[in-house]
Amino acid sequence: MKKSIKILLCTMLTAGSMLAGCSSQQDKTTVELAEVTRSIFYAPLYAAMEKGFFEEENIDIELTTTWGGDKTMTALLSEGADIALVGAETSIYVNSQDPAEPIINFAMLTRTDGTFLMAREEPDNFQWEDLNDSVFLGQRKGGMPQMTGEYVLKHNDIDPHEDLELIQNVDFANIANSFASGTGDYVQLFEPQATKFEQEGIAHIAASFGEESGPIPYTVFMAEQSFFENDEETALRFTRALYRAQQWIYEASPEEIGTVLAPYFDDTPESTIADAAVRYRSQRSYAETPLLPEEAWNNLQNIMEEAGELPERSDYDKYVDTTIAETVTEK
Repeated sequence: MKKSIKILLCTMLTAGSMLAGCSSQQDKTTVELAEVTRSIFYAPLYAAMEKGFFEEENIDIELTTTWGGDKTMTALLSEGADIALVGAETSIYVNSQDPAEPIINFAMLTRTDGTFLMAREEPDNFQWEDLNDSVFLGQRKGGMPQMTGEYVLKHNDIDPHEDLELIQNVDFANIANSFASGTGDYVQLFEPQATKFEQEGIAHIAASFGEESGPIPYTVFMAEQSFFENDEETALRFTRALYRAQQWIYEASPEEIGTVLAPYFDDTPESTIADAAVRYRSQRSYAETPLLPEEAWNNLQNIMEEAGELPERSDYDKYVDTTIAETVTEK
């Protein structure tokens, strides 16, 4: 197995009281987790780590940021990670290529798109038709942010390839800087950049792509099928810790959220972290349970299909395992 198991051994030379304490401990499991990027959009994951929810399940998380969907899936398929946190569309791409073993989605982290339409000029009663004849700095072609963005534009009677000038040749990491330097009238951005731009007066939020596109399994924890066959108990413990964090993020104060997430965002003030997380929470971008609904799975594929990026329809029952999420959420 790729997963490293660290057994907590007890010495037989120890007296009875120490033996009793050792017997109550489970094996400590190290889970290698690859996240596609570092984002406040993933707040429940960092909360689970910082609040000790994984530790209470006797799990050590070794978190690696892989910076890109392709790199994340390469890590998963090459035994560089046990679990990947990435857009569900990547599992559809990989599974359509008949991998050695299928990629299974088992716990949903975010349930909407996480981007916002930012306008250079503060909009007065924004209408989608305002984008006509504008310059729109979008996301990478084939990526979920761009597919969702185009889906929303089309459903608001805007043809992204005819009614405006769509720029897609800027790397993800440079999109915000490119807009700040003067490129485009509108831009599609994640938090906390959206909040930072508003605070600095660079741009203003005109609309939320997450609210417009509806529920989709935007970011999901997934693993190869053998992970569940070899150690389903670890998957259950992992998901149970995640579920606690999902509940916590909807109950915590903005100040507490900012403090808990701060270690993961060194260059961002706690108040900005809190504002960004609360914005996501207010539109229910964070999944409230790890369960991935079939309706959301189908909505994802509809968006991909409309963008011309869906290789084939992906069977929900085959590539989504709901039993783990159902088990941990049972009262």
